[in-house]
Amino acid sequence: MRAARLIKMVLLLQSRPTMTASELARELEVSERTVTRDAQALSEAGVPVYAERGRAGGYRLVGGYRTRLTGLGRGEAEALFLSGVPGALREMGLEDIASAARLKVSAALLPSLRDAPRTAAQRFHLDAPAWFREPAAPTLLPVIAEAVWDDRCLRARYRRGESEVVRELEPYGLVLKAGVWYLCARVGGAGAGTGTGTRTGTGTGTGTGAFRTYRIDRFVGADVQDDRFSRDEDFDLPGFWGAQAERFARSILRVEVVLRLSAAGVRDLPYAVDPVAARDALAAVPEPDGTGRVTVTLRVESEEVAHTQLAALGPEAEVLSPATLRERFAADAIRLTELYGRRER
Repeated sequence: MRAARLIKMVLLLQSRPTMTASELARELEVSERTVTRDAQALSEAGVPVYAERGRAGGYRLVGGYRTRLTGLGRGEAEALFLSGVPGALREMGLEDIASAARLKVSAALLPSLRDAPRTAAQRFHLDAPAWFREPAAPTLLPVIAEAVWDDRCLRARYRRGESEVVRELEPYGLVLKAGVWYLCARVGGAGAGTGTGTRTGTGTGTGTGAFRTYRIDRFVGADVQDDRFSRDEDFDLPGFWGAQAERFARSILRVEVVLRLSAAGVRDLPYAVDPVAARDALAAVPEPDGTGRVTVTLRVESEEVAHTQLAALGPEAEVLSPATLRERFAADAIRLTELYGRRER
């Protein structure tokens, strides 16, 4: 424990010209007295740590001393690519690895570039969760993330409706979408439907099942296996996720609504309804009619959802069918006329 702290102290001093005892204590999560003792131990071990006393004093390394402990491990290098999403790293249990990686990189940078981590942090921040919902990391996320990073097979219990199913999975990748974590995995082996999988004689899983997507908050159990699987190098996580997301969006759009849109309605439709549905509806916009409006067919999840979404377009959208949805908007129009046409006495 102390050895790791001493190494971190050297890296901190190597990445900055001078650090006060209080700054080091805060970074190392120890007392200032411990910082003094650690600095003395480093000096006795041959690391040229120099202490300057006084208000502007602090600790620094003498003579351009450079440690050789700046080589990045695989886990640190992989985590570094995610360093712009600190919340996601924390939820996956990779925060400490990423912190060590950033510190090693800072220590290896030229003095003129050592403010790069601070300037980058001031220019980019990713806030992944959706508005108006409290983000909650699934309990099993760190376990599943461990299997993903290490290409280890995963035996999972998954809640599907009122029942639970057991699957042998080859976990390929994690996706964080609007605050919800998903696992993209291949069902292991020929027994995809029965929860059994195949293993080679060398202890490496070779999945032949389909790639599927699972919501991690629906996992009720996850055991990382000793066996590793052979990753399909042709698998493209962003491409797979994009195709899955679009397929899912289209699968729930079961109701067709015929609309007459003004130019403003055409412009604002993608902001009011599902983007995939809007793109399909506007793919081949016909010529405007005599009133300057165009007629399009929009697929929606339900009449209730359409009523809520299309209300945002106001008079820029007229529902032609189904008749029941048109009647809803007609009733809304009557109520609005009564409300706004009434004069207060």
